[in-house]
Amino acid sequence: MTEPKYRKQIDAWIDAHQEEMLEDLFALVRIPSMRGKAEEGMPYGEEPARVLEAMRKLMEKYGLDTRNYENYCVTGDFHAEKEKTLDILAHLDVVPVTDTWTKTKPFEPVVEGDMIYGRGTSDDKGPAVAALYALRAIRELGIPLTYGVRLICGSDEECGSSDLKYYYSKEEEAKYTFTPDADFPLINIEKGRLANVFTAEGEQESCADAAFRVLNLHAGDKVNVIPGKAQMELTGAEAEILTKAAEETGKETGTSITVKQEGDRSIIEVSGKTGHAAHPEGGVNALTALLALLKKLPLAERAGEDMLLAIAGLWPHGDWNGKALGVDYADEESGELTMSLNVLNYEVKNDAETAYVLAGCFDCRAPICANDENLTKKVLSELARIGITMKDDPMTPVHHVPADSELVTKLLESYELYFGVKGEPIAIGGGTYVHELKRGVAFGCAEPDVDNRMHGDDEFMKLSILMKSAKIFADAVIRLCG
Repeated sequence: MTEPKYRKQIDAWIDAHQEEMLEDLFALVRIPSMRGKAEEGMPYGEEPARVLEAMRKLMEKYGLDTRNYENYCVTGDFHAEKEKTLDILAHLDVVPVTDTWTKTKPFEPVVEGDMIYGRGTSDDKGPAVAALYALRAIRELGIPLTYGVRLICGSDEECGSSDLKYYYSKEEEAKYTFTPDADFPLINIEKGRLANVFTAEGEQESCADAAFRVLNLHAGDKVNVIPGKAQMELTGAEAEILTKAAEETGKETGTSITVKQEGDRSIIEVSGKTGHAAHPEGGVNALTALLALLKKLPLAERAGEDMLLAIAGLWPHGDWNGKALGVDYADEESGELTMSLNVLNYEVKNDAETAYVLAGCFDCRAPICANDENLTKKVLSELARIGITMKDDPMTPVHHVPADSELVTKLLESYELYFGVKGEPIAIGGGTYVHELKRGVAFGCAEPDVDNRMHGDDEFMKLSILMKSAKIFADAVIRLCG
């Protein structure tokens, strides 16, 4: 790769300003910018508004033309007089913290070796400061640009991105956008999502006390989390049969299953492993393991139990790709569809157990080849076949910026220059800050296979990666706007 004309100047300038960059980052990290109670002129509370103003002042200090969009977000324009072609989109809000950090307190940033510890250092205040210093370096070095660039810093990414809804109700999307709020090399595909609620209820005949009858079943409370716990109450169960089935199911599913007796009731508790629905193979689904246990039991032949068995057939344990539902689609660009049943609640409605009510929700991350016709309607039809009503909301569309687009190819050139390896765009099951934009990609700042503990204790950003990211962003701005 040919050495860019300004690389040595940019590298030297950013290296010389490391301490200033850290000071500015620390000033932002010290502000506990978690979403709070809305107040007049402060839609997300006092602290998010305070961190926006702190960033606006930094942008202004370093020569950018700034604007505060009613404390939803702030912007800084470099070459505001020119046609704007690039937006860099970062966020300054953070997730809540605990009191169990070990390296420092969450809002008291420290540097230890190559690690910068503090809430927001990697998500997303550190990357925002890296982008700011990229623009500052270009400006102070006098590197000419043909087009303008805008740094946008929002304050509601962690709670739904309503900040962007407000901003884009006022402004047009730029020709190019990248957000440094994810991973290197670059994310150009974010799968579509289907996560609809389904319900069922019905009357049923009473049955003999000796039959295995499900009184209630509960698992999961968040649709995007693989449930690590599930619980069920049975009556009429023979302890020996139940215990044997539980042992077999635990071994087959990789879960721990306990059986307790309380009077005439048996309480079954399943422990698996929580995980993110975008990567269901990384968890051990306690709910589907519990349904697998049901299939081993001599259940009462009535509507409620039949319904649970039918659901077990559509979401068998270990089927992460919707094969049983007939929606196991995949394509070369975006990979496989993932599907997980993560919430289910079932109860009989009275002492006579002559009626039941059921509600649940699944989470599906869909590749490019999936759509409402072959996915949403297919799932709707399969559920209707067994008597379940599903909310008929369309899937969230796939976000896709072609790999051969100018934006993707130029950003990857910048990545390759500084990392020294070939960069390939990535498809993910989750969503980033640019999911709703037509021409946006996620670009940095996390390294591949490095867990920065973004939402956990002792969140960190590597100082070396912060510096490298600033250089990469400066190089990318010159390639796209020079």
